[in-house]
Amino acid sequence: MAAPYQGDDQARLSGVQESALTRVSIDEALEQNWLDIWYQPKIDLRRKCLAGAEAIVCMQHPQAGFLWPEDYIDQLDDDGLKKLFEHTMFTTLRHWTDFSDAGFNLRLAVKVPAVLLPKLPISALVAEHRPASDKWPGVVLGVTEDQLVRDITATRMIAEELKACGVAVAIDDFGAGYSSFSSLRDLPFAELKIHPSFIKNCAADLTNAAICQTAIDLAHRFGSLAVAKGIDTIADLQALMVMGCDFGQGALVAPAMPKDRFLDALRKHMNRQDTPHRLPSNNAEHVA
Repeated sequence: MAAPYQGDDQARLSGVQESALTRVSIDEALEQNWLDIWYQPKIDLRRKCLAGAEAIVCMQHPQAGFLWPEDYIDQLDDDGLKKLFEHTMFTTLRHWTDFSDAGFNLRLAVKVPAVLLPKLPISALVAEHRPASDKWPGVVLGVTEDQLVRDITATRMIAEELKACGVAVAIDDFGAGYSSFSSLRDLPFAELKIHPSFIKNCAADLTNAAICQTAIDLAHRFGSLAVAKGIDTIADLQALMVMGCDFGQGALVAPAMPKDRFLDALRKHMNRQDTPHRLPSNNAEHVA
């Protein structure tokens, strides 16, 4: 069983030879059913309840073993990235119906390489494969900050088109790309996800605390939500709540887990009678 996903701080899988990964093709992975979508819960820090989950496409490679996305995604060309994204999006949209049928209306998030934004008819894909239910809250598309700002005009047009079909854009790993405030002003983003390196020790590190507070205030000034990624300690969680951060995810809040285990955890929490909106501890069974 793979260790719980901890975002950018997850250690690289030891012993994996790059030559083995270069032989991987997405066509083969799809044909052999090596891919599996795991979900990292996202918690509403104000209401102390589940707000959604981020889809993470993992691979069970016959030689390399269990791989997180960062262990293999850099080996893929544009065609492989396109097929991987399509599979992730289609599967996530289908999984939303499974969550909904179980009584959980979750807003799910999917990451996409920005290189695919102008190459894929994402709005048409979502329109064709989205759930038919009127309760569907839409999907969040996460794109890293440095990728978004490369072509502000094109990105803004794509984001507006996506918004019309229920897809909101999130700026992922904010702080790592060092974009200017004027660039952010021109991007219609729904969430600003703060890079884990700034979340780490933000309760004690004055520099990280200042960066987190600035990012949170910036998101709110743009009418968007602030999301803290990689929350690992109770002290950092409490500091972020005091700062007014809206959402949080990370190993402390809840680890990533396969869909069926996530559903089981949600059902167990719903059946508990005590403290229904308690923030979860570092345990996959405790999902708010």
